Amino acid sequence: MAGPSDHPEEVDAAQAALNRVRQAAEARGEIRTRTKGSLVTPPPGASSEQRKVRRRREPGYSGRDPLGLGNVVSRMVADRGWSSPVAVGSVMARWTELVGPEVAAHCTPESFDDTTLRVRCDSTAWATQLRLLSTAILDRFTRELGPDVVRTLQVLGPTAPSWRKGLRHVRGRGPRDTYG
Repeated sequence: MAGPSDHPEEVDAAQAALNRVRQAAEARGEIRTRTKGSLVTPPPGASSEQRKVRRRREPGYSGRDPLGLGNVVSRMVADRGWSSPVAVGSVMARWTELVGPEVAAHCTPESFDDTTLRVRCDSTAWATQLRLLSTAILDRFTRELGPDVVRTLQVLGPTAPSWRKGLRHVRGRGPRDTYG
């Protein structure tokens, strides 16, 4: 069986990569400490003795500590400017909690354009009721989700069935009735 000493031209790729990374860190002035194996960057203008002695011993977050998933997602949302779209998703997901179970049973959020939330009600009576409650609901959205997420609430009545069927039809308004 042949060992690594039998073939001197074979190189351990992982060890070579580690050595290159260590040399690059030394060139940047980072010092490898023996206690934890972490790299420490000395202050600019520090002497070689100060560079060897300085070790990181500050309590708290070191930049390399693991974070909770909630913190990571919150930071990512803030960095990428997604706070408004996330708040919109929150309106859709928390609809029952935000407006109450009775209103949520008869009115559902349909779409969200810019800062306008479109809500479809299952009857004209509930559409009227929601229009009367719209200022209170918008205040609740401002408190729960933040300002300027939802500015206007567009209340839509129920959809009526289409009376136009087949190839031929008669012009005009057709039968009129309130559905709901």
